[in-house]
Amino acid sequence: MQDTPALEISEPRVASAASPEWRAIFGRTLIRVTSLAVLALIVMQFLKTAGVTEMGFANWRPVAVALLAWSASLCLGMVLSRGQHGERAVFLLPAVLLTVAFVIFPTIYALFIAFNSWNLSAAAGRQFNGLDNYRQLLNDGGYWNAMKNMGYYVTAVLAQYVIAYLLAILLNQNIRGRKFFRVVFLLPFMLSPVAVSFMIGKSILNSQYGPIIPVLEALGFTNISFYEDPWLARLNIMMLDAWYSIPFMMVLLLAGLQAIPFEVLESAKIDGASSLQTFLHMIFPLMLPVSLTAIILRVIFELKLIDVVRVVTGGGPGSATDTISLFIYREGIQKTNVGYATALSQFYLLIIIIAITVVLWVANKWVEKVT
Repeated sequence: MQDTPALEISEPRVASAASPEWRAIFGRTLIRVTSLAVLALIVMQFLKTAGVTEMGFANWRPVAVALLAWSASLCLGMVLSRGQHGERAVFLLPAVLLTVAFVIFPTIYALFIAFNSWNLSAAAGRQFNGLDNYRQLLNDGGYWNAMKNMGYYVTAVLAQYVIAYLLAILLNQNIRGRKFFRVVFLLPFMLSPVAVSFMIGKSILNSQYGPIIPVLEALGFTNISFYEDPWLARLNIMMLDAWYSIPFMMVLLLAGLQAIPFEVLESAKIDGASSLQTFLHMIFPLMLPVSLTAIILRVIFELKLIDVVRVVTGGGPGSATDTISLFIYREGIQKTNVGYATALSQFYLLIIIIAITVVLWVANKWVEKVT
């Protein structure tokens, strides 16, 4: 009997995930050519804006269109040159491109504007003046007065933290009506700061038609004004700011308290620790990461404070309640001094970056030491 030949089973060909060579070459070439073209357009437009050359566009709109076209070609080139890896990278490109368009490029362009004298209401237009804006900044008493006020407002965050911590501990207890009180304490956080400032600071505490002044006069207090004395006006701004900001910190701290394992607290009770000892030696150290997060976020928000001050006092009396953001707003929007206002904002940004970096480094070292 003749043996039947064994069937040869050929393995199926696996399609290569990599792009063909010509597609890879075309993709890399597309990225390089379009990138060089866009870079050349940007440099040319910068030189025209600086007055070095006459070549360029009347505005930056054609460059923005070129950037959009470059973004599309970049996505296509990534897919062609890298295959599946390029497809994965394309998902990250929108976030990267938006960051470049709305964060990195405006920052670089603002740095360029900061070295120019540019008042929109002046006939001379924009003129390069080197470090003159920064020299003016160093001698600007109003700017440094606003910087001093920011120190007061940032320091007030510690008081907000203490109050928020106490409220979080209270709402973490098994008390009657706990859900109701949680909603009540969160109500200020749901309101707009502008609405809070107008309703309380501009209406209720108004010295002419506010309802608080007649009540205080009936109790025997005379010549009361909440916004004529510098320290009283500053204190009222801090209280208004704290009223709608404390719930934010309270929510973060309450979430941190509820995340602490029950077994940890139970073991402390078994060991005979008092409530104060349990808080100081167990709850507070465990809550340090959440506490630092809440404080740093509030400090960042506080450094941008403008809405409450602008609605209630406008920076007065005098400049007792002025903030950096409001000062820059007056210089850049009201006085149309764009060059100087940009220099002020760039200097302020540098101070914020340095301060936050130092605070984060010190806080991390402290947390590592304590925990």
